[in-house]
Amino acid sequence: MAGSIFGVGTEVEVEAATQTARPDPQHVGPRRFPIGAEIQSDGRTQFRVWAPRCRRVELVWKDAGSASSTATPAAESCELIADDAGYFSGVALAGVGSLYGFRLDGGERVYYDPASRFQPEGPEAWSQVIDPHAFRWTDGDWRGLTSTGQVLYEIHIGTFTRAGTWQAAAEQLEELARIGITAVQVMPVAEFPGEFGWGYDGINWFAPWHHYGTPDDFRRFVDRAHTLAVGVILDVVYNHFGSVSNYLHQFSNHYKSSRYANEWGDALNFDGENSGPVREFVLANVRYWLEEFHLDGFRLDATQAIKDASSTHLLDDLERVARQTAAPRGVLILAENEPQQTQLIRSRSSGGFALDACLNDDFHHAARVRLTGHNEAYYSDFLGTPAELLATLKYGYIYQGQFSQWQRQPRGTPTDNLPAIAFVNFVQNHDQVANSGRGERIHQLTSPGRHRAMTALWLLAPQTPLFFQGQEFSSSKPFFYFADFAGEQARAVTQGRADFLAQFPSLNTPEARAALARPDDRQTFERSKLDFAERETNAAAYALHIDLLRLRREDAVFRAQRSDRLDGAPLGSDALVVRYFGDDGDDRLLLVNFGCELRLSPLPCPLLAPPAGMTWQTLWSSEALEYGGSGTPQLDRYDGWRLPGEAAIVLRPTQAAPAKPRSKD
Repeated sequence: MAGSIFGVGTEVEVEAATQTARPDPQHVGPRRFPIGAEIQSDGRTQFRVWAPRCRRVELVWKDAGSASSTATPAAESCELIADDAGYFSGVALAGVGSLYGFRLDGGERVYYDPASRFQPEGPEAWSQVIDPHAFRWTDGDWRGLTSTGQVLYEIHIGTFTRAGTWQAAAEQLEELARIGITAVQVMPVAEFPGEFGWGYDGINWFAPWHHYGTPDDFRRFVDRAHTLAVGVILDVVYNHFGSVSNYLHQFSNHYKSSRYANEWGDALNFDGENSGPVREFVLANVRYWLEEFHLDGFRLDATQAIKDASSTHLLDDLERVARQTAAPRGVLILAENEPQQTQLIRSRSSGGFALDACLNDDFHHAARVRLTGHNEAYYSDFLGTPAELLATLKYGYIYQGQFSQWQRQPRGTPTDNLPAIAFVNFVQNHDQVANSGRGERIHQLTSPGRHRAMTALWLLAPQTPLFFQGQEFSSSKPFFYFADFAGEQARAVTQGRADFLAQFPSLNTPEARAALARPDDRQTFERSKLDFAERETNAAAYALHIDLLRLRREDAVFRAQRSDRLDGAPLGSDALVVRYFGDDGDDRLLLVNFGCELRLSPLPCPLLAPPAGMTWQTLWSSEALEYGGSGTPQLDRYDGWRLPGEAAIVLRPTQAAPAKPRSKD
């Protein structure tokens, strides 16, 4: 029935007569989505919008060429027909490319469609009728993504390339595939105001941002990725709408909830009065991206802010809808969740929502403290010790209910029986690079040796690794927070950003505050763009990451991604050993030293013992000359082991040579 939650594979029948500009009563047939503009076989377009606040909704449209015409064309209009659930529907002689909008209750202003598929001139202008079926896909053999074997790569389309378009980004996909990236995670693309921004303040959730290109440009990007066996995951924000240029309140008072607090804006109404169409709006959006853009999954932003006390949580519905829509293709659903609520990634039989993985802030925080030596603000719950790092490899989260001194409350939930692939580890992402204040990359905040050693620990861990754009070649380009606002809004955002960073004492000095890049300055955005020439100038760093990805991919022991088949131990205060257990004694040993050269004599740790009848042989070393190291000396000496300072070494067993007496050097 109209107004009910729009289930997967269900068609909505709108029982209403409509009137076109040339009065011609027509029956509105089946729809693919409960809202938006849908092209009909006869070339007309069917419209449906939820506007329970309105008594009257008038559709207004004009020819597609009007935007570039010197003459102002006359717009046509017709009144839409209301149903009892607050939806207004109708069919009009508006074809593909037509520009349209809605007049509400006899007003003069024309508002965009809340479910617009494209805003060619931005959110303050008219929506455009799009035919999603005109694009010719070539990815019929693509089977989607699974949870195992993935290497994720986060990009911001506007700064990933100098041009900042889908087309330019697509030209880089072949190189990403070559080095071992399996899925690109795209920061939000829903239409938002201004000429640059991160995208987390989107207001037209169905419209890809017009500055990146057309919807078909986005489809070409995805199609090209699939040709190269690379998936595409979209970062979506279902916890709030952007506030600037947002006119949803003109259509309905029920999108927002006053029951919950939300630090980014008003919480959405998923469990209050008239919440059914709001839930329907989100689930339709999930289906839309999967069906019309062939996406391979989602990164769900700040899931702790998706508040829902319904008997079925929105995330539970979302997971079902996504998998049913994409079938038989596989989809990957990741969650950002600061409280570390493992209910999100547990099976339904265990009371969970069956999402695939959560981003692991604990790994990032422990790694960053170890690399930089700074543990202020939200890093203050971490010391960066070998024990902390080992805990992330073995258990996923470090905090599983212990008291957080920073938050002054317990943090996290138990991770028992969860596999390693349920966690995504990273040492850079958009938030954490920008939160450095000066947008600095992690390799710029530590020594080369420590950076190489941590990179090895990260990329050889059984958890799924996530890169941030340019990390693989140690990009020197910063990544700032940028948002194209003006006037009082720009001043408020600039002040808010400075206040947020003030939690870090090192960024709360007069000098540091004065040096912060202004979010509304276009140069802040321009300076964040990558320079791919650094793949050559930083060839040593590029080779390091490529070789580690190859080792992770081609070595059966690392490829297994089994946290239940590894063990580890600290080797002093600044070093650790991780043993990965393979079949029939084909183990791997990862030695990581973040401090000075370490002499291990005696060797009381049993993890260092080779399998029976075998001895250890170096398989890989971060001190290789091609990575910028100084070479790896013999590890096993007559007086014990000597582990180079600020280095990581991988060992594998080999047949032991006949024993013979050793002499001192």
